[in-house]
Amino acid sequence: MVGSNRRFKLADIAQQMVGGFLLAGPFVVTEEVWVLATNMSTLQWLVTVGFVLAIGYGALYRADDDRDPDHERDFVGVPLRFLSLTGVSFGSVPLLALVFAAPETFLADLPSAERPAVLLRTISVGAVFSVVGAATADSVF
Repeated sequence: MVGSNRRFKLADIAQQMVGGFLLAGPFVVTEEVWVLATNMSTLQWLVTVGFVLAIGYGALYRADDDRDPDHERDFVGVPLRFLSLTGVSFGSVPLLALVFAAPETFLADLPSAERPAVLLRTISVGAVFSVVGAATADSVF
């Protein structure tokens, strides 16, 4: 059973954000990530999204014996902690990309119609690293 000190709180979201943003930042401003995303297929993108979800769930509930998803508050059957982690993981990348003008920098030569798909793929690549940081920060602090 989840102890009262392990309940999901606003502080947990803040910790996830710190970890997620710290690890996502370097990948958002790396040209190789944008080139990689440009060359990814839809299947590779979907597999990458699956990796992010699996890593996040595993880090929260399989690597940490103090947590039980069945005893956490949920939304439509999905634990709020996992939803928050997923939101931070996928949300930190586009936010940082926009702040650093990364799409304009790395996708300038790409036709504007292709940019949204590349941005989605870039988000999934960055989220692989962001989820690790977010889950680690959530578990450590």
